[in-house]
Amino acid sequence: MKLKHTRAYFKEDVLKGRIDHLIEHRIPWLILGLLGGIISTVIISNYEEMLSLDIRIAFFVTIIVYLSDAVGSQTESVYVRALASGKNINLKKYFFRESLIGFGLGALSGMAMFAFVLLWMKSIPIATTVALTMVINLTIAPVLAILIPSIINKENMDPALGAGPISTIIQDMISILVYFLIASLIVF
Repeated sequence: MKLKHTRAYFKEDVLKGRIDHLIEHRIPWLILGLLGGIISTVIISNYEEMLSLDIRIAFFVTIIVYLSDAVGSQTESVYVRALASGKNINLKKYFFRESLIGFGLGALSGMAMFAFVLLWMKSIPIATTVALTMVINLTIAPVLAILIPSIINKENMDPALGAGPISTIIQDMISILVYFLIASLIVF
């Protein structure tokens, strides 16, 4: 499947547009992000007992969420730029290549975190949990980072405004869920 789009919404001028108009275009996406943040909080609260047994599990939530978001943001920025420029994109090939990149970044990050956690905490189960989570989440992140802007673009909405907040919160929820599920299987 090849995509080629040039949309007027890619030309919105932040410096010339009315502030209330610009806020109006951004706020719905942020409200969805807020709701996703609430869901993420509830997800974490479901693992309260596990966290009370070993609080060290909580230490790695921020780095896991950050790296997943960072990889997704990189992919998304490049993809939205390609959409805005009207480039022909073979979506299947793009998904595959970005997934491989994500897997490679996940494997490298996972190995680095495994070594760090093992040296710092002397815990193979926690080190394995963090490393495996990195591989899985960083492989998933590019897929979401392409899928969400594609859907938004297909609906004739501006992916530059909506894709970031939506992709981020979905990736955050998935990252947290994957991490705690793996931790519940390996550590506990």
